[in-house]
Amino acid sequence: MQYWLMKCEPSAYSIDELARDITSSWEGVRNYQVRNFMRTMKVGDKAFFYHSNANPSGIAGLMEIAKKAYPDPFATQENHKYFDPKATAENPIWLSVDVRFVAKAREVISIQRLREIPELADLMILQRGSRLSITPISAAEFETILGLF
Repeated sequence: MQYWLMKCEPSAYSIDELARDITSSWEGVRNYQVRNFMRTMKVGDKAFFYHSNANPSGIAGLMEIAKKAYPDPFATQENHKYFDPKATAENPIWLSVDVRFVAKAREVISIQRLREIPELADLMILQRGSRLSITPISAAEFETILGLF
């Protein structure tokens, strides 16, 4: 099993919306490194749902991968905000995964709180300049964060 931290602005989609929907696609990724992470995701992998550009920004919940990576359907829809003219049915370029709601944190675990925990010092999200929307985390980091729920 692998563990992930997946960021989304709550104004675009939030943990509350995922709790309501139970399962949702995670689309719109337009970064090659993140796309490559998505390729390795397996059904059942666990991921923290991180609210970015929020007040406070932080981990809002837990989800799991419900469907492995597949072509992002919006990449080939000309009038969609995620359209990429280089993407085709034969060469989709971009991927989506489906995620399933598992739990909501009692309160958002802020990035400031994450910075205070020595065991989390290597989290990619805490590194200067890290802007990736999906990052892998270790099993130990996963367990440490889960303990904050």
